[in-house]
Amino acid sequence: MSRLIAAVMVSLDGVMQAPGGPDEDTSGGFAHGGWVWPYAGEDEAMDGLFAQPFALLLGRRTYDIFAGYWPQVPSDAPHGGIADAFNGATKYVATHHPDTLAWQHSHALGADVVSAVRALKHRDGPDLVTQGSSDLLHQLLASDVVDELRLLTYPVLLGRGKRLFDDRTQAASFRLAASRTTKTGVTVSRYLRNGDVRTGSFAND
Repeated sequence: MSRLIAAVMVSLDGVMQAPGGPDEDTSGGFAHGGWVWPYAGEDEAMDGLFAQPFALLLGRRTYDIFAGYWPQVPSDAPHGGIADAFNGATKYVATHHPDTLAWQHSHALGADVVSAVRALKHRDGPDLVTQGSSDLLHQLLASDVVDELRLLTYPVLLGRGKRLFDDRTQAASFRLAASRTTKTGVTVSRYLRNGDVRTGSFAND
């Protein structure tokens, strides 16, 4: 069975909108696009996530951004290895317009996105990895299908913007499997799904 890994760049206050550039996603008046740039410095911040077989699971906005960028990156460029991996990977996309998926190896998830993802997880194949795709990720977190959170937490407060977790997120417990801090102060954490939320009380009996 495949696992679903949510790989997310997120601010200290939980914002994940437009990390890559000022024009990436300005919806809602978001004015801080490209906020990860001052902290760049390590080519493999995801700690080998894309060095093994994977399939991408993307929302339509993120798909369009990726499809307009990664196919243009040559193999000998600084991020050529990631470009080759992304271009060669199977892409599953949440979209209402499946006939417009021109990037190679792209497939629409269909009308029932969560059911399609559950079916993909039950197949023999590589792990599914999300990138960006906040609307899609909210659906997945609400449906309790995420097996791992790979979070890159940046030391910045953005105040407003699309957040990683919303009120629909399903209650769940995770276990911290690994954590490190990059030279630029980004915390890279790997959390594995670990059953239901456990509660207790500090009150005396």
